[in-house]
Amino acid sequence: MGELRHRADQFTVLVRQVPLCPEHNTRGCAVDHFFSKHHRFSYHSYQMLYDGKDLEYLLGKQKKLKKELEDKRHTDMLSNGSQEHKISTSEEKLREITNMICHLQSETMLREKELPVAFVTFKSRRSAALAAQTQQHSNPLELITEMAPEPRDVSWRNLAIPQKLLPLNKIGVILAAALLTIFFAIPVTAVQGIAKYEKLKKWFPPAMAIEFIPGLSSVVTGYLPSAILKGFMYIIPFAMLGMAYLGGSISKSNEEIKACNMVFYFLMGNVFFLSLISGSLLDEIGEYLTHPRDIPSHLAAAVSAQAEFFMTYILTDGLSGFSLEILQLGLVLFDIMRSCTYGRGKERTPYLFSFPYFRVIPTVSLSIMIGMIYAVVAPLMLPFLVGYFCLGYIVYFNQMEDVYEATYDTCGRFWPSIHHYIFVSIILMQITMVGLFGLKSKPSAAIATVPLILITIAYNEYCKIRFLPSFKHFPIQTAVEIDEEDEKNGEMGTHYGDAATAYNRHQPCLERVISSAEAPTNLSQPLLGTESI
Repeated sequence: MGELRHRADQFTVLVRQVPLCPEHNTRGCAVDHFFSKHHRFSYHSYQMLYDGKDLEYLLGKQKKLKKELEDKRHTDMLSNGSQEHKISTSEEKLREITNMICHLQSETMLREKELPVAFVTFKSRRSAALAAQTQQHSNPLELITEMAPEPRDVSWRNLAIPQKLLPLNKIGVILAAALLTIFFAIPVTAVQGIAKYEKLKKWFPPAMAIEFIPGLSSVVTGYLPSAILKGFMYIIPFAMLGMAYLGGSISKSNEEIKACNMVFYFLMGNVFFLSLISGSLLDEIGEYLTHPRDIPSHLAAAVSAQAEFFMTYILTDGLSGFSLEILQLGLVLFDIMRSCTYGRGKERTPYLFSFPYFRVIPTVSLSIMIGMIYAVVAPLMLPFLVGYFCLGYIVYFNQMEDVYEATYDTCGRFWPSIHHYIFVSIILMQITMVGLFGLKSKPSAAIATVPLILITIAYNEYCKIRFLPSFKHFPIQTAVEIDEEDEKNGEMGTHYGDAATAYNRHQPCLERVISSAEAPTNLSQPLLGTESI
């Protein structure tokens, strides 16, 4: 709890579209002048961001040369000094690169690479929250403020994207995700064709041979489609995460939230709806467009017909999915391929990854949606879902405790997305109920269900108004209460002082150049001090 209360991002505001100072022609000076004047008693310091692509390249090259130099020295010890010339050449190259890095990291050179982005630190959480939630400049397109993500969560390269290009990036990501969802319908439709043996024999006559092997037809039409579909779906979350990265999010958590949304709607479209209508895809879509009133009854009939497939899907996801999660087979294979191809000879990093929220949350949410819909149509699926969630709790509890590394604190930021997925599931379940009552020739029950849909939508809107702002803003009341407690304990100065240097330490291009003569105790010192008043 203490770590969550004493976070650097609670004292820090991200400022974008910083103008040039007319007097000194630098952006850092403009930040200092503005906040010193308009937040005179609460402003503490600022940290500019820099276009450090060249520096990052040189830092990576320096690390590679250090590794090669260590290997050559080790070989020289074994071969009685036969590598001295190569060692001296490598040392000279290393000195040259180190001098170049030191030159580029000098204050004069960094000032030329300033980006119109800065982290501004305040002396209290209250002041930071007020600055983040108010318009700073008379021109709303300058000095745009928002609460900063925590230092470990910052997506440094995305902060270099100009503000005016962000809408284009977001539109491009949405279009790319939509195209991927549409074109992925082709393999999903083919997989669903396997599940329908009569149509499979018509499309692919040699498939009739499986009738002569006892039990094989049940495996091919029952388990195989779910296994193939699960294999296809394994790569989709990573593709969506890459798209979300291109969207220009300021933090890794925002990238994962966007990826979660895209993956969930992808799964809902391609796994759920397409599995229902894939038998005659174009005919079904045409029927829905020409007779929209029949959508609930068509949905109910299709859901009832695919109960066996989704039951198999849940079993496949529960048994093979959780087994693969424990074994980490995909990441092991990826690590082997990387070490044998483009990663050969490179420095190996620890085999630790952050928890894949972008993959786990949409998959589990899809299972929740299937369970809610089939609670009405096929209640016998519910025991399988209960077993699925119990097994999933055990597996993921173990993975989060002992396998994955916590790279940043989520602080509940994924809950609004999960709430939205459950809301969509409830709406689909209620629409299915309307259609099911229609199929059962019970019009009064179908009409009585329609107000339930409206009540659910109204309740969702209430939840957005009541709870969603708490996930987007840091409440002033909470900030003041924590500030008062810190002032009482005499810890306020320490906390905002730590916040002032936290982002400096994590900015990739400001990584210190460590020579072999420096002691390990100096590694935590920042390269540049933050400017303060």
